[in-house]
Amino acid sequence: MMRLAKCDAASLRMQHYSNLLVWQKAHALAVRIDESIEQCKRKDRSGVTAQARRAALSIPANIAEGSGRGSDKDFARFVHIAIGSTSELEYHLEFMSARKLLTSTDSNTLRTQAR
Repeated sequence: MMRLAKCDAASLRMQHYSNLLVWQKAHALAVRIDESIEQCKRKDRSGVTAQARRAALSIPANIAEGSGRGSDKDFARFVHIAIGSTSELEYHLEFMSARKLLTSTDSNTLRTQAR
């Protein structure tokens, strides 16, 4: 899962979210997920592609929202929500691979990027 490096929350919160490396990685992952899902959503009958897209988008969105909050406690709470969304996304990718919506190679690559 995407983890914050050795930084204190106060120094991260003072920055604009787009300057945070963790947000940049989460944003790149969300874009990559969106591109990958676009190719397989016609085959999806379970709705997992929409759930995966929402989970992927919520990771950088929660980091962005948390960085704009006024306290370390709020920032940490939103980072924890983003971490939870990362776990959710990893499962969706695993399911999509099992249902042959994504190749196992694509699924593994995206799951590795999410970690």
